[in-house]
Amino acid sequence: MSASPDLAGRLVESVPNVSEGRRLDVIERLAGAITAVADVQLLDRTSDASHNRSVFTLAGPAGAVSTALEELVATAVREIDMDEHTGEHPRIGAVDVVPFVPLGETTMAEAVDLARRFGARVASRFDVPVYLYAEAASRPDRVKLADVRRGQYEGLKAEIAQHGREPDFGPARLHPSAGAVAVGARPFLIAWNINLDTDDVELAKRIARRIRESGGGLPKVQANGFSVAEPERDDPLDSRAQVSMNILDFRVTPLWRVWETVRSEAAADGVELHESELIGLAPLAAFVDVAEHAGSPPDAPIEERLAAAAAFLSLRDFSPLMALELRLAAAGSSAEG
Repeated sequence: MSASPDLAGRLVESVPNVSEGRRLDVIERLAGAITAVADVQLLDRTSDASHNRSVFTLAGPAGAVSTALEELVATAVREIDMDEHTGEHPRIGAVDVVPFVPLGETTMAEAVDLARRFGARVASRFDVPVYLYAEAASRPDRVKLADVRRGQYEGLKAEIAQHGREPDFGPARLHPSAGAVAVGARPFLIAWNINLDTDDVELAKRIARRIRESGGGLPKVQANGFSVAEPERDDPLDSRAQVSMNILDFRVTPLWRVWETVRSEAAADGVELHESELIGLAPLAAFVDVAEHAGSPPDAPIEERLAAAAAFLSLRDFSPLMALELRLAAAGSSAEG
């Protein structure tokens, strides 16, 4: 087990990205490697053929999650040959990236420790080079995953022995078939969209440029503008302008601040916000933060606080199970049943 005894029971999430999105039998075996480990919940899985990539979302005690991830690597090493892999998404290995995300009372420092222990273990067991990134990075030029992936699998194969490109763990050469692995620790990433009460996509793009960090806007926010059509919904507009975002750290820029900023930007053009939608899950703390801002009493039942947060954000199709910890608890109860 790659987690130390004092960390084994800490709650974490991981979202490993694997370089296989076309062979369904292989994808099933990859998922099976995760679900075979007790106490781990596979909360979501997504595969994309054009990217030739699968993304798994799992959570549970750190010891069990680390074991499941190690078995996922073992399966990928057996099943995937990177010399034969093609796809649109950047990648450096069969298991391209493994992030550890702290949940509940788990601290980022503990997630970093878990990531580094796991990286060392994987490098030793599979003789695969491991690069540490994000909060777990050992050097500033590897904090960004894009910098670690520079040149992708083919470029890294030629450069890995050069000074500055050597891995943090493992050999200074790619694994013959599995390539390399990036292992890191990061805050929970929230994928969240705000739909405007207009079909003016250029307005959505202008708002996105103003609010995203790269444009001098909100820190830890990535954003873009799109036009979305939802003919199955009873909507007076044929399409809506959408500000689509990744919130990289809700503790730095909370959801309520993003909502109010987008609302202010839209109001300057005489446009109101229609609703927002969550893609996947969000940490319970992100919702509680919004509830506190909205004035929900701190001693109110958690369901009421979540409902207050959802109302403030005009969150579409709200369910308390959008909170990751509650989804995890429900999954655990279902498994016991």
